[in-house]
Amino acid sequence: MTTVTTDDTPEISSDLPEAVDTVAVARLYGEPLFQMPLDLYIPPDALEVFLEAFQGPLDLLLYLIRKQNFNILDIPLADVTRQYLSYVEQIRVHNLELASEYLLMAAMLIEIKSRMLLPPKKSEDGKEVEDPRAELVRRLLEYEQMKLAAARLDRLPQLGRDFLRAQVHIEQSLTPVFPDVNADDLREAWLDILKRAKLNQHHKISREQLSVREHMSIVLRRLQGQRFVEFEHLFDVSRGQAVLVVTFIAMLELARERLLEITQAEAFAPIYVRLAYTPA
Repeated sequence: MTTVTTDDTPEISSDLPEAVDTVAVARLYGEPLFQMPLDLYIPPDALEVFLEAFQGPLDLLLYLIRKQNFNILDIPLADVTRQYLSYVEQIRVHNLELASEYLLMAAMLIEIKSRMLLPPKKSEDGKEVEDPRAELVRRLLEYEQMKLAAARLDRLPQLGRDFLRAQVHIEQSLTPVFPDVNADDLREAWLDILKRAKLNQHHKISREQLSVREHMSIVLRRLQGQRFVEFEHLFDVSRGQAVLVVTFIAMLELARERLLEITQAEAFAPIYVRLAYTPA
C-alpha cells in the first residue's frame, strides 16, 4: 500500500512490515528473512522433539498405566506390553544403549504374561501360588510413592530458585552506643561474683603435736585402781581421729612392754584391758 504526499513523493506506510512478513520464512533479530541462508548448518538432532521424558523403565510403565486409568492391582499386561514395546522401538532407533534398560523391563513383562497363560500350580504345602504380577505391582507402588514424595519436596520453596535472601548493609555510627544497665543487671552480676568467691575458699590445715609416751601415761592412769576396763572406754571419741590413733598405738606399746594385759572371755565377747600383774 502506497500513499501520495503533497510533493508527489511516494511514502512507505507503517503497516508494510506486517504485509511483507506474511511471505517471510523467519525473522532474524526482528527483521524478516525471505530465504534460508546457504551456509546454515542444522545438526541432525537439533529438531528432535521428545513429547514425554521418562526417568527409567518403571517410570514409563507407570505412565502407561496411569494414562489409561488401568487398575495397578490388575494390570492388563497384553495392552501395556504392546505399548511399551512400541515406545522402546522408537528409542532404540536413536539410542541403543538407553533402549537396553527398557528392553530388560519388556522381557520381564513378557515373562509375567507367559506365566499367567500357564495353568497355576499349587505349592508343596497346598497353597495357591502368588500372582506373577505381585512383585511388579509392589515395585510400581513403591516407585510411585517415592516419586510423589520427591514432587512434594520439589514444591517446597528453595533458596535461589523461589526466593532470595535479602542482605542490607547498614552503616553504623562511629560512636559506640552502650545499653543501659538497670538494678536487676547489677544484682545478677553481684550474685555471680559471690558464687565464684565460694569456689575459691582457703583451707588452713594445722598440725597437732601428739606424743605416744604421753598417751601411754594417760592409759596407765586410767587403769590404776581398776580391775578391768572395757576396751572402748579407753578412747575419747570427742577429741578426733588423730587422738584415737595415738591412744591405740600407746596401748600396743604398753602391751609390748608387758605393762598391761588384754583379755577376752570367749569369741565375740567384750575385750577388757587391765594392768599387768607384777608379783611382789
